[in-house]
Amino acid sequence: MEKLATDRYPLAFRLYPYAKSSDQTAPVPVRHTVVVAGGGPVGLATALDLGRRGIPVLVLDDQEGAGLGSRAICFAKRTLEICDRLGAGEAMLAKGVQWNVGKVFHDDRQLYEFNLLPESGHAFPAFINLQQPLFEKFLHEAIVRAQEEGAPIEIRGRNRVDAIKRHGNFVTIDVTTPDGPYQIEADWLVACDGARSPIRSMLDLGFEGRVFEDNFLIADVKMKADFPTERWFWFEPHFKSGDSALLHKQPDDIWRIDFQLGWNIDRQTELQPENIRARVSAMLGPDVDYELEWCSIYTFQCRRMDRFRHGPVLFAGDSAHQVSPFGARGANSGIQDADNLGWKLALLVKGLAGDALLDTYDQERVHGADENIVNSTRATDFITPKSAISKLFRNAVLSLAEAAPFARTIVNSGRLSLPCTYDGSRLNGPDATGLPARTRPGSPCPDAPVDNGWLLARVGGDFTLLAVDAEVPATFSAHGIALKILSYTAAENDALCARYLGSAGRAVYLIRPDQHVCARFDTFDPRAVAAALARALAKD
Repeated sequence: MEKLATDRYPLAFRLYPYAKSSDQTAPVPVRHTVVVAGGGPVGLATALDLGRRGIPVLVLDDQEGAGLGSRAICFAKRTLEICDRLGAGEAMLAKGVQWNVGKVFHDDRQLYEFNLLPESGHAFPAFINLQQPLFEKFLHEAIVRAQEEGAPIEIRGRNRVDAIKRHGNFVTIDVTTPDGPYQIEADWLVACDGARSPIRSMLDLGFEGRVFEDNFLIADVKMKADFPTERWFWFEPHFKSGDSALLHKQPDDIWRIDFQLGWNIDRQTELQPENIRARVSAMLGPDVDYELEWCSIYTFQCRRMDRFRHGPVLFAGDSAHQVSPFGARGANSGIQDADNLGWKLALLVKGLAGDALLDTYDQERVHGADENIVNSTRATDFITPKSAISKLFRNAVLSLAEAAPFARTIVNSGRLSLPCTYDGSRLNGPDATGLPARTRPGSPCPDAPVDNGWLLARVGGDFTLLAVDAEVPATFSAHGIALKILSYTAAENDALCARYLGSAGRAVYLIRPDQHVCARFDTFDPRAVAAALARALAKD
């Protein structure tokens, strides 16, 4: 019988073995600037971003590396752009299975297909499929490179956070190790400790939302197959392995299969290898040779904390919010949390921004979580209808979708992750007329080819002044911050023109360190730019 991992994950990669630290024998608790609890994707990305900005950061993880089992696999274009800024995107792209196209089936009929990135001129595809342990490994490799360049990042494996206590502007943290307990202090604690967040429980904080009455089986199988690198989703599949099914290719000939099992099931029975094989073989056919790599059963949950900031304690990723995995919003939204938090916390620590800027992390990312929860709930309700009437409606929509394009907008097999636009954010500044809606204040900058490279790589992680067919000075500083200056001519650059000019003749953009637009102007005005920068720093 094949041995399968279920709820406890052995290590796929031992990245940061336990080593005793001087803190464990210090006569008084050592104070740290930032402590990150949790070494998953969000914790590593947060630490990497802060460390690259020169902020000392300590990661505490109860394991010694990445857990076995692919878990999250679909990483969106915006996540790859963020990871590229952090120094890990190139390795992820090289290893991951790239895809832009998805197909939707009902029974044995293909209803339609869609392309998530039909336009050219982007460094990254709409998605890559990459096993979560590999994603974490590449982030850790980027941390090692950053450490070699002087980034003040430390990771301690087998250091479990067992208790915390808030003291106004700092926290004390009780840590347990193989050599016994010790205590440290932190100016800031970032909780990236997962959906069952012990830190959230320690602070007696709520995690409200909805649990959906259905179970889904993940089966990662290793096989040689001729399926294209596309996302395939079946409603009521003809092979009868579940009420719905999903097929994705991962690197190294691993394929992710999801089966919808229903609510009243016996989990232990369903996780028996022979029962998993019966479902997989019915889907793939009796003559396909494969091995079971990793399997688990999960339920849908859409929940979030009321607030993501509690004084010096901040929550990010699954510890702050949880969504159903259909749509790939979990890890992707968590990386956007890290992207939003890193520059704000760094500027606060450096004294270049006040406490109000950190409050906008809560405001903007709660907005992002609510957007994801709404879309995840709609997708889940469509995939798992709860009554005969709702199922009748769902199947009527599916029947129409095969021939009527308008009905395809109603079909929801998991609306796939999109970057959040912070419409209404207090950090947004003025906007010029005639410019494209996709680059309005609050939106993430779309990439474009420039100077034999890519725009977002040029923007990096700094406050940036981007001029398109407009005059700007060679240097500009305000509020203690020197802006990066980028100036381009749109002639013969259709992508840059369409994405950043629209019907306008020229434009000047102020861009945040997380590559979201702060403000747009038709010409450079130093007082207007300085005022918009003050607003982006929450100083107005």
